[in-house]
Amino acid sequence: MALTPTDIHNKTFNTKFRGYDEDEVNGFLEQLMKDYENVLKKNEKLEKTVSDNEAKITHFNLIEETMQKSILIAQEAAEDVRKNAVQESKLIISEAEKNADRLVNDALAQARKIALEVEVLKKQSKVFKSRFKMMVEAQLDMINTEDWDDLLKYELDTSSVENVAEKELDIPNVDSLDEELVKKP
Repeated sequence: MALTPTDIHNKTFNTKFRGYDEDEVNGFLEQLMKDYENVLKKNEKLEKTVSDNEAKITHFNLIEETMQKSILIAQEAAEDVRKNAVQESKLIISEAEKNADRLVNDALAQARKIALEVEVLKKQSKVFKSRFKMMVEAQLDMINTEDWDDLLKYELDTSSVENVAEKELDIPNVDSLDEELVKKP
């Protein structure tokens, strides 16, 4: 067991012949007791301070550990977010490329279809033009034939027809009918 200031204060020494001066020894013990008591108090304060500091260090170590874990979790979360963003952007780009390819393919197919339709229409136009030209030429040939000229040169003797018509049908003169029709409004 450790020595206490009370132990020092209560300590008694036996006296012998030619021993130490009792007052001087008692004064020294009294001074030693006070100094030892001060040292014990200081030691007690230091131990309390050390204990408080150790508690604070433990507390700060826990805070530091928690912060390191939080930083690590935040870094992992940021990395996950970054990876997800990269993956999502790749998916968006892929979808956009697919849609663009589809649109281009649709446009090309539509252009091919229109080009084919244009070619068909050109062929039909050529056929129609050719047929129309042939028909017009045939009509022109018919108009330009001598038969047509002969038809235009032919004159009909209407007097004999008028006489027959008057006799058979009892119709008045055709010229007089023409005049009557012209007079009527």
